[in-house]
Amino acid sequence: MSDPVPPKSWVREDGFVLSTDPGRLNFAVVHAYLTRSYWSPGVSRERVERAARNALCYGLYGPDGAQVGYARVITDRATLAYLADVFVLEEVRGKGLGRWMVEIVVNDPDLSDLRRWMLFTRDAHGLYERFGFGPLPAPQTAMVRSGPAS
Repeated sequence: MSDPVPPKSWVREDGFVLSTDPGRLNFAVVHAYLTRSYWSPGVSRERVERAARNALCYGLYGPDGAQVGYARVITDRATLAYLADVFVLEEVRGKGLGRWMVEIVVNDPDLSDLRRWMLFTRDAHGLYERFGFGPLPAPQTAMVRSGPAS
């Protein structure tokens, strides 16, 4: 087993920062948003933290250092990535932060040669289409199994 990939950061000219440092994540912010999202209403904080521990997470931070966004990638870093829990807080929307965050995530050199990326969305198709996401090319070949927590 290899050593974990060291945390990385990207900084915009306006002072917003995207970081993979798990120590910077503010789970009060992440949980508060996810619990009121359409995809994980009422999710427990323990589940949010467990999911983060087992994924590559990107925290988005304002110029003051406060967390204002998040994205989580479930991946083996070799063949497949599943992009999940992407959000930007309402008070900082309209600045292109979501586009900036997704662009960095899908172009992260540590994930650059994956065979496939996947995600589910109900309302952000336009955002993800900019980065090459589209419908399943052969939906008849895909299957899903819902667990008890779904």
